[in-house]
Amino acid sequence: METNKLILVEQFCSNWNVEFSFISSLSEYGLIEIIVLDDIKYISNEQLKDLERAIRFHYELNINFEGIDVIHNLLKQIDELQQELIVTKNKLNLFELE
Repeated sequence: METNKLILVEQFCSNWNVEFSFISSLSEYGLIEIIVLDDIKYISNEQLKDLERAIRFHYELNINFEGIDVIHNLLKQIDELQQELIVTKNKLNLFELE
């Protein structure tokens, strides 16, 4: 995996002023994936949005890890339903043009 698409967990923690244990707990709940290369821990750029959202939920709204997990799953379902709705609307538009 290319390391230019990865963020050092240590650097992320210092920039966001969060403990590594928080990131580790998110990983244990399956909310993010920690990538280990040569004993150095990274997170992918693709997970950044979810990680930042989890930090805000926990530190600004006092939501525990179980709550963050539930919110994450609900938001994921909403995204999937929105994509399904777009596909359905596109198919419907094709029938209306005929």
